[in-house]
Amino acid sequence: MTAGLVTLGSLKVASREDLSQSITGPEATGCKATACGSSGGPADMDPATWARVKDHPCYSEEAHHYFARMHVAVAPACNIQCNYCNRKYDCSNESRPGVVSERLTPEQAARKVIAVANEIPQLSVLGIAGPGDAAYDWRKTKETFRLVSAQIPDIKLCLSSNGLALPDHIDDLVAMNIDHVTLTINMLDPEIGAKIYPWIFHDHQRLTGIEASRVLHERQMLSLDLLVARGILVKVNSVLIPGINDAHLLEVNREVKRRGAFLHNIMPLISDPDHGTHFGLTGQRGPTAAELKAVQDACEGGAKLMRHCRQCRADAVGLLGQDRGQEFTMDLVPEQVAYDPAARAAWRDWVAHEREDRRAAVAEAEAATRAEVAPQEQPLLVAVCTQGGGRINQHFGHASEFRIYEVDARGVRFVTHRRADNYCTGGAGDENRLAQVIRTLEGVPVILCARIGDCPRDDLAAAGIEAIDTHAHDYIEPAVAAVYRARKAAPAATRTA
Repeated sequence: MTAGLVTLGSLKVASREDLSQSITGPEATGCKATACGSSGGPADMDPATWARVKDHPCYSEEAHHYFARMHVAVAPACNIQCNYCNRKYDCSNESRPGVVSERLTPEQAARKVIAVANEIPQLSVLGIAGPGDAAYDWRKTKETFRLVSAQIPDIKLCLSSNGLALPDHIDDLVAMNIDHVTLTINMLDPEIGAKIYPWIFHDHQRLTGIEASRVLHERQMLSLDLLVARGILVKVNSVLIPGINDAHLLEVNREVKRRGAFLHNIMPLISDPDHGTHFGLTGQRGPTAAELKAVQDACEGGAKLMRHCRQCRADAVGLLGQDRGQEFTMDLVPEQVAYDPAARAAWRDWVAHEREDRRAAVAEAEAATRAEVAPQEQPLLVAVCTQGGGRINQHFGHASEFRIYEVDARGVRFVTHRRADNYCTGGAGDENRLAQVIRTLEGVPVILCARIGDCPRDDLAAAGIEAIDTHAHDYIEPAVAAVYRARKAAPAATRTA
């Protein structure tokens, strides 16, 4: 990208260097892991598959640093009831599946997508995830995709479904070039399913209990088989429910791998009585971060795991971990809007260069770590404050989530993210929120950020967490590796943690 002022949608930056710090909207101021799948790159998969996932933030861990997704809430009808779901309307402060602030017609959705594409050049994917089931409310889903693809032919289309109605639309999916589908599969055993699903509606009948779960299971397996046979990449979502399906998810992981799923995303149950779900109201708890990681780790070697999911709302807009939906409510979207492809094209060109630079930096850092650190040395967990772009580019006080990386002589691996309320509010720190952040970072001895004040730095140190801001705006993986090498080289008595 040449020097001089560059305009990408609402972003105006002077250079590639400035652009890397300006990619996530209003607050933007100041990888390689286990194998392939979500953490893979072009060396880990065939070129055709890489071409399909490289710009999809949900199917590629690398892509989620650079590309945004958008969900449009056009499919409110659902054919099953889940004990963890309550599709409440107008809950803009909640970030969980099924929640929306506006339900749209296909025509409204198309206008909104064009407006977002013009303002957020990172947009690469349009998904329909409800707030009901995209395959059951198929007429609205299909019409939305038709209208959008006519205006933005290069946008990736994907949908999420429980799989019950999806086999009825497999030919339409192929004809519309929908090559990414997410299926929610929480069980193989109908007895376990009966504890999760009170009822389903199928073939003009309402079914309950084990019979309902048996039919749902059979249709989900049929959906997975049909999608794989037609060359559609499938991500399987599973909600981890302690005491109900936690151990069973290892079997689910093995089976979806056997049937050809591309990724398996094991997500924590969100269980809060305020949400009004059956599980929330009856006291069913969600898993701890350690319990979630234990199940994910136990599934290593099975279906490839996605670990960077944010359990997005059904109307989410922006990078993963970010929701700019309130900037694009229908009252703010013009009645007439024309699509301008220039910003998105320029963004993709910049990302292509940035990816090469980042991969070279990661390779150099990995080589240095292998040379300086013995293979038997214990790994280190490091939290990172970032707004995207694969860089450490966020002030500690502004972070509402922390990306957790694990590093040892084998390299740097993204393992999960942890959420907490941001420490700074209205320009001042909140001690109660800082205490929450410290609890959130339990077991993580280092945090990297673009900047941090003396007071929170001291409080973190008192809790055994070293805050480092000397790697501001560096690539994440090389910075994490450098910190690891420095800690291994330093005498134990000189370490903060």
